[in-house]
Amino acid sequence: MRAHLRIFVGMVALGIAVLQSPLSANHSWGGYHWARTANPFNVDLGDNVSSLWDPYLGFASSDWSQSTVLNTTIVGGGSRSKNCRPTAGRVEVCNGTYGNNGWLGIAQIWISGTHITQGAVKMNDTYFNTSAYNSPAWRQFVVCQEVGHTFGLDHQDENFDNTNLGTCMDYTSDPDGGGGNPSNLHPNTHDYNQLNAIYAHLDNTTTVGQTAQLPAAAAAAAEENFGRVVRSHGRLAVFELDLGNRHKVITFVIWA
Repeated sequence: MRAHLRIFVGMVALGIAVLQSPLSANHSWGGYHWARTANPFNVDLGDNVSSLWDPYLGFASSDWSQSTVLNTTIVGGGSRSKNCRPTAGRVEVCNGTYGNNGWLGIAQIWISGTHITQGAVKMNDTYFNTSAYNSPAWRQFVVCQEVGHTFGLDHQDENFDNTNLGTCMDYTSDPDGGGGNPSNLHPNTHDYNQLNAIYAHLDNTTTVGQTAQLPAAAAAAAEENFGRVVRSHGRLAVFELDLGNRHKVITFVIWA
């Protein structure tokens, strides 16, 4: 696909690990993870998406649940799609016409220290309603990757022009592959291995399924304000929004 189709945003934890080879998969986002006292643990995915998106969310949930350390369960949405405000202890997944703001999909995590406390995923129908992105392959690729980010995974590769690695955690201009090029619609073995590494230890507390909520103002602050730039080069930028009291939102942006 053409270069101008490479609009994408991932809002997740700080730390970029760009790989030169899929054989050396190391794509944890700075060690950020859900706190839990046992494996496997379960992450609820709040379904705030339209019926068009439901099958893609279902496939992504099933794919990530193949991990030996975590499962996902699709539950009723706890947010409005337009703002996709997070719910403590789980991930809200939304779609909507968010406007011509430059991003196709985003994933966002709130952290306390190194622990993920809640997450939100958005797919921007302003772009998905155009001919460039209105396809099953683009929808599956984006929702799979953004949900994967909320577990603490980074990308395996960030070059849109490289050969597909066969994982949704790989940037691509051709998500469905073909002609000998694998599709990037699902996780691969390296993603599952990386989850095993991230969640190899246990914690003495849990942030999964917790009920303590951040103030609504703190959640709203992250909707439009990414905070300060902590890393930037070319089309990559990492932002950090400090909410105080060891709570932060880390935002990773790929600009068009």
